[in-house]
Amino acid sequence: MPLPCVRAARHSRVNSHCCETPEQMAASWCTISSPSTSEGVSLTAAKERGQLVFLEGLKSCLDLWFGEQEEQSGQPSPLQFVSKSTSDLKALFDFVQVSLTPASSDSWKGPVLLVDDLSVLLSLGATPVAVLDFIHYCRVVVCSQLKGNIVVLVHSNEDSEDEENELVVNSLCHHSDLILWVEGLATGFCKDVHGQIKITRRVSLELTGEQDVVQIYQYKIQDKNVTFFARGLSAAVL
Repeated sequence: MPLPCVRAARHSRVNSHCCETPEQMAASWCTISSPSTSEGVSLTAAKERGQLVFLEGLKSCLDLWFGEQEEQSGQPSPLQFVSKSTSDLKALFDFVQVSLTPASSDSWKGPVLLVDDLSVLLSLGATPVAVLDFIHYCRVVVCSQLKGNIVVLVHSNEDSEDEENELVVNSLCHHSDLILWVEGLATGFCKDVHGQIKITRRVSLELTGEQDVVQIYQYKIQDKNVTFFARGLSAAVL
């Protein structure tokens, strides 16, 4: 399961998020132990301060399918493509653009767009071209204009026969400057090691002639955090 990051977030504390799926998944990106901890980001507090704009994809789709979205707000749904013959994601992009536009009294600094997860858009009927166009326009607004970052989650498998999903994954990897590839152990389940993460820093994108930097760590998921360590240095080995 890879996590290609289109300009991965570099800040532990961010100014604005715009998420597509349930808040619990967004929380994992923000490395939250709990809202009361001193480190990490409290999404609840950020939302109350107007620093977090959250789109709950599942609820929005259900409201759209049952005709409740437009009746309640009078506005078109950002996910209106699921009920139309076209896979145009313009409404979703418009939602992102408006959400990240600061009020006259505010000043956004390094906004972060979290998309969790992009593969769902394909499952809902969007074409790979529409999904990649959506990401492209988001990069123009978030990365180029607002000097922010985009973090995108997708799913993949080396043996996958889903050509459309693999097309999106490969394109994201090609344009990303940081790729986190998370997968289970090839040897199967282990009590002290739950999987490994490969971190690829795309130094080659800077056209300096240097090669990409690759680091591989193993990890263990605990109750409120995740422990990372070099391969062969788990508690079971030591």
